[in-house]
Amino acid sequence: MFQQRHLIRSASLGTQRQLSSFHYGTAGSGEKIYLQGSLHADELPGMLVLYHLKHLLAAAEARGDIHGEIVVVPVANPIGLAQTVMHDQMGRFDLASGENFNRLYTDFATLIADELADRLGSDADTNKLLIRAAMHKVHAARQPDSEFASLRHILLGMALDADVVLDLHSELEGVVHLYSEAPCWPQLSSLARYLGAQTVLIAKGSGGASFDEALSGVWWRLDEHFAGRFPIPAACTATTVELRGEADVYHHTALQDAQGIYAWLQLRGVLAGNAPPLPDALCEPTPLAGSETLYAPTAGVLVFLKHIGDLIEAGEVVAEIIDPIEDTAVAVRASVSGCLYARESRRNATLGMALGKIAGKVAFRSGNLLGA
Repeated sequence: MFQQRHLIRSASLGTQRQLSSFHYGTAGSGEKIYLQGSLHADELPGMLVLYHLKHLLAAAEARGDIHGEIVVVPVANPIGLAQTVMHDQMGRFDLASGENFNRLYTDFATLIADELADRLGSDADTNKLLIRAAMHKVHAARQPDSEFASLRHILLGMALDADVVLDLHSELEGVVHLYSEAPCWPQLSSLARYLGAQTVLIAKGSGGASFDEALSGVWWRLDEHFAGRFPIPAACTATTVELRGEADVYHHTALQDAQGIYAWLQLRGVLAGNAPPLPDALCEPTPLAGSETLYAPTAGVLVFLKHIGDLIEAGEVVAEIIDPIEDTAVAVRASVSGCLYARESRRNATLGMALGKIAGKVAFRSGNLLGA
């Protein structure tokens, strides 16, 4: 293993932040796996999972059990990690720009499609190399003009040629769940089983230009753009893994998740040894466009009547909002049936606040499916 330190462009005089990446195995000897934690810096479970995974990988490397390259970035967002306002962590949005740390990453497919039209040929492996070279060229030509842009640039530079990208997040309160682009799901179904995912949300372009979709989306977008003229492989399997809730920072669950990721990498052949038997699947994938977000119709004290992981029927009351001044209780009902996979951690409901999410089976939304 070797550690690299990547300097982030400074936003002001006298300050300098850095990213640390940890590299296991040998580049070019097999698949490249990229894992990062806490891009939303207030979502800490990913950091602890990668802490435990690093120990497992160090032992594997000492045994000669790594057949490929594994890059681990346990703390992917030092900017957001330092954004503490009156004791509250503000790690989801960059305070300088207001932008979400996990949105608006490079649309490589749009930028490189015209250049590739006269270069791609009949061999899929050669096309993969040409596409990655074009991605590197576009990336290298960009000059970050802010601290946040510099962070984005460093993270993408490490991951854009990876065969697998796991971006580890968490909800406010939630069960383990995955966001996957539809073309990636066949490769990810076994990961969902090893992690015990209770919800899997599938889309083909969610509209938010998140980190994972910037890397997996380029391949299916180019395949659609060229409409069968050239064989273009699905060369990057990427997903966002939501590791329960922000407060679920425990050694036993983090080690369990690290072992699940390790088992999946064994199944892929990146790590030596027989992978453990696949656990039963705990859910079937549902469309991200079928996910219902419940909103507060009024202000008051939020009282959940359903727990995360509960299966909800359309019409059921999920929560009540209590007004202790007027002595009223307003019911919040689901309009779809499915798993309550995430919910709000605060209990002071303000008008219009998002309260929870239910994974419905029938798509009914369009446009930007990720929201803020």
